[in-house]
Amino acid sequence: MNRLRDQTSPYLQQHANDPVDWQPWDDEALALARRENKPILLSIGYSASHLCHVMARESFQSTQIALLMNQRFVNIMVDREERPDLDRIYQTAHGLLNRRAGGWPLTMMLDPNDHLPFFGGTYFPPQSRPHVPSFRDVLKGIATMYGSKNDHMPEFKAKLRDALTQVLGGSAPAALDVTLIERACGQIDSSFDAQRGGFSEAPKLPHPAGLELLLEVALCAGEKAKTNRALHMLDFTLSAMSRGGLFDHVGGGFFHDSIDADWTIPHFEKMLYDNALLLSIYARRAGQTKNLWFAAVADQIADWMMREMQLGDGGMCGSLDADVEGVEGRFYVWSYDELRSVLGGSFAAVAERFGLNNKANFDGSWHLRLDPPDPASALSAENPVADLTPARALLFSARETRVRPARDDKILTSWNALSARGLADIGHHLGRADCLAAATRVVDYLQQTHWHDGRLVAASRAGKARLKAYLDDYAFLLDALLVLLAARWRRSDLAFAIALADVLLAHFADHHNGGFFFTADDHEILLQRAKSFDDNAFLSGNAIAMRSLLELGYLLEEPRYVDAAERALRAGMTEAGRWPSAHATLMRALLEYTTPPERVVLRCDDDADAAPWRALATERLSPRARCYIIPRAEQTTPTLSANRSAVGDAVVTAYVYRGTQCSAAASSLAEFAHALRP
Repeated sequence: MNRLRDQTSPYLQQHANDPVDWQPWDDEALALARRENKPILLSIGYSASHLCHVMARESFQSTQIALLMNQRFVNIMVDREERPDLDRIYQTAHGLLNRRAGGWPLTMMLDPNDHLPFFGGTYFPPQSRPHVPSFRDVLKGIATMYGSKNDHMPEFKAKLRDALTQVLGGSAPAALDVTLIERACGQIDSSFDAQRGGFSEAPKLPHPAGLELLLEVALCAGEKAKTNRALHMLDFTLSAMSRGGLFDHVGGGFFHDSIDADWTIPHFEKMLYDNALLLSIYARRAGQTKNLWFAAVADQIADWMMREMQLGDGGMCGSLDADVEGVEGRFYVWSYDELRSVLGGSFAAVAERFGLNNKANFDGSWHLRLDPPDPASALSAENPVADLTPARALLFSARETRVRPARDDKILTSWNALSARGLADIGHHLGRADCLAAATRVVDYLQQTHWHDGRLVAASRAGKARLKAYLDDYAFLLDALLVLLAARWRRSDLAFAIALADVLLAHFADHHNGGFFFTADDHEILLQRAKSFDDNAFLSGNAIAMRSLLELGYLLEEPRYVDAAERALRAGMTEAGRWPSAHATLMRALLEYTTPPERVVLRCDDDADAAPWRALATERLSPRARCYIIPRAEQTTPTLSANRSAVGDAVVTAYVYRGTQCSAAASSLAEFAHALRP
């Protein structure tokens, strides 16, 4: 066994028995590379990835290739989910070196002294293919090149370091530019697939950041045509994705992406963060439209998350593997004979609805999908499979007897925070009390296990927490706590939110140019302390921090938080101006700042008393508005006690905020209705 045997990451432990002398990224491995003057072969991947498994089987488990790797390199393996800081740097470097996007597994060759890469790629096959060298040839060529000490290497590395600084170091602040929001929507519109939904050709991903922006813009747009266009793109895409094979019609939840433009065949890994983000969107849209299908999709995502991903202590596991017994998708696809046997008399109805009378769509088997929606009527109020619930239950029971995909059971702070947000949204908008309880268990686990001495850690497994947390961890958890506070007030959650916000300002803020670095000021020193504002694999941590600080600042009347959010917005303007749609979450933050939603504070001791007040606010205000029900005696902060106190013996006292402007206290529904007028 190599040094990966003692790691907490399931992905690293999967490689503990490889003949490769793998090292984790730590001081010991980096010192070994310097001492032996061997280039570092850095491999970054994750446990649910099909291609990571393929390269492992083909190359990392080959004794001949391992011998070459061990002789000429110091081999370091990194779980990209535990170390997004390293992944961000070296994915960016890959893009600079190759002028195309990277992916996983990421394969980078680094100088042992300064850790700058001088070669990079992703998956390499065991035998060469057109335009793709074999992994063995890559190893031999890099070892020879490094041994020759190329005279041009210093100049090359200096240029690469400068390029990394330009891409990851942030730009000078600029004036806020609201026209970027319309430009971003225009770019999203220009990439919209009008026949199949989504915003690209194959491979196709959900792009939740863009969907979120369309929803926010539709709720703010003054022009009916713009509102209708944004909602059409949103609703048609939500319908197309959930009818296609990207959605698991038997067990619930979404797969990571689709390999075809029709949303039929996915890469079969299920990622917690994908489902958390989509749960929030489907739940909110179902609440707004009363669409039964969107509500059913949200219910099935939430049920899958709580059933298959939430552990007994409350934390949520990271992913389910794409492969079973070395075969991608084996757990999810069906043969014709299996379906006939399991469904019996229900087969004809299921076959018609899921297209089983057509040609098999996955290597002679069927991966279930519904007919695509009609672009002319994207939003149908009906649930297209409500009458197939018994048949789907039969399929689920039969599938449960199969060998299950492996589960990566580490608990990631950022992904769990997204899950808490999604579960809080469905609990609030669709009345799922069990989901609110599950969201509470998630944040309680994070506070109990991931919060030590006033700081977060990024990951845990079996209760063992490790690794300093990143910007996304703080920003996403702060956002989740605020959504939970609006769904049900809890004093401890507000105190936790304030503590997280204060750490963001103290340890992540760029006090010179504004914005937030991805790593804290006491983090391990890497090639570059990244500060970026775009949405890549996840939502922008910078933009979520801005939105959350604005919300908390307005709620508490705390100018430190609002000022920090404004400085961050200005810091992101130059970068966003280059390609606004790649900064969709930043555009939402800009919209939040320039067109702040209403906030309602109800001071009362019983949610039942507040129910008609909340219903009136929901009826009169935009769906963007938030309503907080706070106990009359709550005195967690001076502003809540002094400025928003209950009036006399009134059962409910209400305040309506528009940005920093607050209405007079309302102690009757008539007064409240007057305060709700624009």
